[in-house]
Amino acid sequence: MKNNDWKDRLNVVYSTNPDFNYDMDDDQEQVTLDKNKQNLRVSLDRKNRGGKVVTLITGFVGTENDQKELGKLLKSKCGVGGSAKDGEIIVQGDFKQKVIDLLIKEGYTKTKGVGG
Repeated sequence: MKNNDWKDRLNVVYSTNPDFNYDMDDDQEQVTLDKNKQNLRVSLDRKNRGGKVVTLITGFVGTENDQKELGKLLKSKCGVGGSAKDGEIIVQGDFKQKVIDLLIKEGYTKTKGVGG
């Protein structure tokens, strides 16, 4: 039986194999780990930021919405801007110790500071 749903095969060039099975990328979002199982790393970064310092939180495993919520909480508690995307949460300014304290207070017990 042929699969005639051409929209699912838009990025496939062509296959002469009649038994070729089109691999559809069904991106499923990750499930957010419990707070006490999150292995977060907090560091300071100034690369590609015009010399300005930012606090970088990496290692978050979970959905995009949960990551944005955590980023929103940290930014509001520090009173600064930032962003949460691509598996990183960026808080503008040098708030490394404050972010570590806030994360531990929120239940992220495996939080560690990295670097200077």
